[in-house]
Amino acid sequence: MTPFLRLVGWIADLRLAIALLVLIAIASGVGTVIPQQESEGLYHQIYDPQPWLGVLPADRLLWLELDHVYSSHWFLALLSWLALSLLLCSWRRQWPALRAALRWVDYRTPRQLSKLTVAETLSSADALADLDRLDNRLRQQGWQVLRQHERLAARRGVLGRVGPLLVHAGLVVLMLGAAWGALGGRRAEQFLAPGRSLELVDSRGHSSLTLALDQFTITRDPAGRPEQFSSVLRLLRANGPTEEPEQAEVLKAATISVNHPLRFQGITLYQADWSLAAISLRLGNSPVLQLPLQSFPQLGDQIWGLVLPTRPDGSDPVLLSLTSEQGPVAVFGADGNRLGQIAIGGDPLEVNGLPMRVTSILPASGILLKRDPGVPLVYSGFGLALLGGGLSVLATRQLWAIAESGRLHVGGLCNRNLAAFARELPELVGGLSTAEADPGIREA
Repeated sequence: MTPFLRLVGWIADLRLAIALLVLIAIASGVGTVIPQQESEGLYHQIYDPQPWLGVLPADRLLWLELDHVYSSHWFLALLSWLALSLLLCSWRRQWPALRAALRWVDYRTPRQLSKLTVAETLSSADALADLDRLDNRLRQQGWQVLRQHERLAARRGVLGRVGPLLVHAGLVVLMLGAAWGALGGRRAEQFLAPGRSLELVDSRGHSSLTLALDQFTITRDPAGRPEQFSSVLRLLRANGPTEEPEQAEVLKAATISVNHPLRFQGITLYQADWSLAAISLRLGNSPVLQLPLQSFPQLGDQIWGLVLPTRPDGSDPVLLSLTSEQGPVAVFGADGNRLGQIAIGGDPLEVNGLPMRVTSILPASGILLKRDPGVPLVYSGFGLALLGGGLSVLATRQLWAIAESGRLHVGGLCNRNLAAFARELPELVGGLSTAEADPGIREA
């Protein structure tokens, strides 16, 4: 055997394919544990004080590409290796097995049938007539029959031989889709306030669509915990940078919520999160001012606020903070002491001699945008693999019969569930002749 053929045999080894599947599963598990595609600063913040598994600080983790496992060079190499292994296995084993199953085998002597896994010999007063009856019975039950004068060959369930090939093809297509999505896909999360729009650009930087948010609602339980977020969206045709969203052509209008995304032209929009965008308030007799809010992670999770001066010269600042769009707004002085709280739309609070009234809070919808060109291939791969798995359950059965003077010899093969085929064979030949079965029959 040449070195090339030995290499091909090693790559097509089932044990190697199983080992690659285990490695890919472990790598996928690592990708779910470590945050993916975040900024380098986040990894230094998390893993420098406490390395992952006690041995991998941020620099080593980034060098190993564990911050983007599914698009890393080594993960794509594992997928390519497994795909090559499956292709070679199909070429060396499954394809020849399918060709062999489609090829008719002609057994000419009873001695050949006696060596088959399941065999039976019947005494018959008219063997040719019994062969004709067996031919008709097999055809009626869906068998394919190749008839000669004194013998026949029949088969059933040949489609099951296609199953392993389809499984391998489905896995290869699935891995191609996953690799294409990892290399050519895009993922971004944006916070959008009602009444505002976001321009979507393609991979070449050209504006393709405009996303407009008309309404965003947060459904809360009696305890005030958020249960569901919903966004009323419009996808508009981006005809020009100066065109107003109200004048653009509406391509799609839909409401998205958690677990109910919107898919359009290869883009999937998920309702992922929520935030607080702005606060509207009045200071004394001033008009309503809408001021942007920012997150304060140093104060805790989901705390927003702003620092607001209470004097024309910018002195005596206060901190306004809140945790939901329902309020209330807590007010803290420059020394950190709590000065009071303001109910949304309620009575004003006097802060440093200045009446302060909050009229409304503007929430923002956190929308996750994903463009994955490999999704059709992934779904097609899953479909092929499932179809192949279903077909693989079908047993391929082959049967031969030879008529000679006073005897009918029958034998068969089956690639799975041999016991059921051994029980089926007497039923197929039962009633063909009034004579008893030869005591010397062989049945396995």
